[in-house]
Amino acid sequence: ALPFTPALASPGNLVNLLSSLLPLLVAAVGATFVLIAGGIDLSAASVISLASVAGALVMTGEGGALAGSPLAMPAGVAAMLAAGAAVGALNGAAVAFLGLQPFIVTLTTMMFFGGMAVWLTRSATVYMLPDSFAVLGGSLPAALAIAGGLTAAAALVLGRTAAGRRLHAIGLNRRTAAVSGVPVRAVTAGAYIAGGLFAAVASVLYTSRLETGDPVLGKYLLLDVIGAAVIGGNSLFGGKGKVTWTIGGVLFIALLDNVLTLLDLSPFSILMAKGLVILAAALLDAARNRILAGD
Repeated sequence: ALPFTPALASPGNLVNLLSSLLPLLVAAVGATFVLIAGGIDLSAASVISLASVAGALVMTGEGGALAGSPLAMPAGVAAMLAAGAAVGALNGAAVAFLGLQPFIVTLTTMMFFGGMAVWLTRSATVYMLPDSFAVLGGSLPAALAIAGGLTAAAALVLGRTAAGRRLHAIGLNRRTAAVSGVPVRAVTAGAYIAGGLFAAVASVLYTSRLETGDPVLGKYLLLDVIGAAVIGGNSLFGGKGKVTWTIGGVLFIALLDNVLTLLDLSPFSILMAKGLVILAAALLDAARNRILAGD
């Protein structure tokens, strides 16, 4: 793409690309947990929006609960993580213990909590966040340490621990996993909680980078989060996935978005292009599963 977009390799663009890539990476890694367990989480985008306003309303200098307090930043981050964990726990309980379909559950929570984020702020953006909070996502070294540390930890859990093996077993065959002694419901619920927490951390990075609490922050991110995980090779049918695959998918989505933006295409054209790429990845995933199943 360099002959057509020479600005792609410029230092400023590379820094901007990496800064925008890191929050997406965290959210996509969270989605990987759910995909490996054979589920899907459509609520990640609304978690990003809800967590953004939840933390901002605690920290803002415009009447926030802890405005001006040294505890504002840690309390705001804690509120954001709590919001993500709560939505993840709700999704996990509905899917694992009530036996509801993941698509319907997470579609419902996406709509409900996305609407709640708008209702809490009356559609207004929240400004005047603490400088100490802005450092988390506004400073590239800090954002890289947070995203890199979480990604490495996720890779370790999924690839080297019993929890990771259990997730893969559940995604491959829930009944076989249950007969083998795997606590299917608890592990499945844990995957959704992890997905919610990772989406909340992504919100921390996005919100601190923008220095505003935005009730529609996640509006256009769902396609990127799920798409990055699937394009990387994680199966929509469960049981197959790696964090390294997700990293590849995130790099592809981020580069595609960046190149198309540098080519001065409209946002709608970029959405269409990414949609086609994700559809192609899903078709390849389906074909791979049919071949492996011997159909």
